[in-house]
Amino acid sequence: MEAKAQLSMIRISPRKARLVVDTIRTKPVAQAIAILHNMDKTAAEPVLKLLNSAIANAVNNNGMSADKLFVKTVYVNEGPTLKRFRPRAHGRAYEILKRTSHITIIVSDVK
Repeated sequence: MEAKAQLSMIRISPRKARLVVDTIRTKPVAQAIAILHNMDKTAAEPVLKLLNSAIANAVNNNGMSADKLFVKTVYVNEGPTLKRFRPRAHGRAYEILKRTSHITIIVSDVK
């Protein structure tokens, strides 16, 4: 059985979030939580909260045991990009792209 949690429109670039997400893929949830607690990346905190939400969904909604869960699927998709402009020399404008991400975690108790 599977349980899912999604986080939309987080203001972290997908490339940076994928660095964090790739470390916990196919790991047991206890090991994934330990990895995220000790990771020195900005994206680790929201991914940890999302993982805890997926675990809570599995336990409360589907009646699964938290000890047997593992991270089955986790992926980061690109969200909408916020476009901002910064003034530069000679009256030009420089575009700044503020990227957003959509993160999805699926936990399962069956391999």
